[in-house]
Amino acid sequence: MKKQLASRLLVITGWLMAGATGELHAESGAANGAERAALTVTLTQSRQAVWPQTLMVSGAIHAWQEAVVSAEVGGLAIVSLPVDVGTPVKRGEELARLSDESVKATLAQQKAMVARAKAALSLARSNANRVKSVDGIGAYSEQQITQHRIAEESAEAELAAAKAGLEHEEIRLRQTRILAADDGVISARNATLGAVVQPGVELFRLVRQGRLEWRAEVTDRQISQIQAGQKARLELPGLAPIEARARQVAPTLNPESRKGIVYFDLPEDTPFKPGMFAQGEIQLGEQTARILPQSAVVFHDGFTYLFELPENSDRVTRRKVTTGRRLDNQVEILSGLGDNARIIANGGAFLKDGDRVKVSGAQP
Repeated sequence: MKKQLASRLLVITGWLMAGATGELHAESGAANGAERAALTVTLTQSRQAVWPQTLMVSGAIHAWQEAVVSAEVGGLAIVSLPVDVGTPVKRGEELARLSDESVKATLAQQKAMVARAKAALSLARSNANRVKSVDGIGAYSEQQITQHRIAEESAEAELAAAKAGLEHEEIRLRQTRILAADDGVISARNATLGAVVQPGVELFRLVRQGRLEWRAEVTDRQISQIQAGQKARLELPGLAPIEARARQVAPTLNPESRKGIVYFDLPEDTPFKPGMFAQGEIQLGEQTARILPQSAVVFHDGFTYLFELPENSDRVTRRKVTTGRRLDNQVEILSGLGDNARIIANGGAFLKDGDRVKVSGAQP
């Protein structure tokens, strides 16, 4: 009986010891789990690269120059309109024609007045010559001789006035044809068939030579960096990017907005249209940049961070940095990064300061 009780006590004691041992192993495993690496990462280091120095600005597309075409004669109706908005035209091409019947009638009348003035001049000149031929024999008094001379001069003046009137009517007849002032594209048409025009009232507006320009709006600090001849890359949604060249930098700034205008010439075959608003990247030159892969950058609470792994350590340190330009999945680091710092190349979004990591692959 005593032997049976002793054996049962041994079994119970073994069970208790086994439970205690299991608890110790579980606690040890939990402790090891706490030291387990949070992430397996790869390392990278910053490097120097020559990057283009650019400036991002925006502005509207405008016509290089617009020519206003108006009538020079008034009181005449439009009888022909061969062009419309968007029509390309050449210099001197007819845009509209005015009624010319009354002008032609006045022109014919003026021609008759010229003919009559010529006849009057011939008569006056003949009388003056006859008086001159008998001068000295006392056939005509001095007063009569003077009268014939004045009559000849008056007839000459009448003929000159009639010719000037004839030239004026010929000009008016030519002005009944409204012509393009330059090569270009019609951008606006206010003329209406049958309307009676008045002198100086705009009938058409055309984009001279079809040239367009981009007027980039820049700040007072930016305008000092831009010079004529620099290039810009313009982009608009749905259209292929185009290249523009700076033609002129405005000499003054708007006193209210404190912004100036830089005028960029667009290529002739541009798909852009006046009135569009484009964003452009102005190329200022080249500059050395300190770069890292963009995947190494982490954004949090409006700031930019990197995770650094110090030498002989497996715990990361979060560094606040200032970034600059971006190009081809690379980012420029302006400040906050040591020269030989070992940076977590990716996965920084899953880390926090002091996390233990495991490095995968060759270290830089």
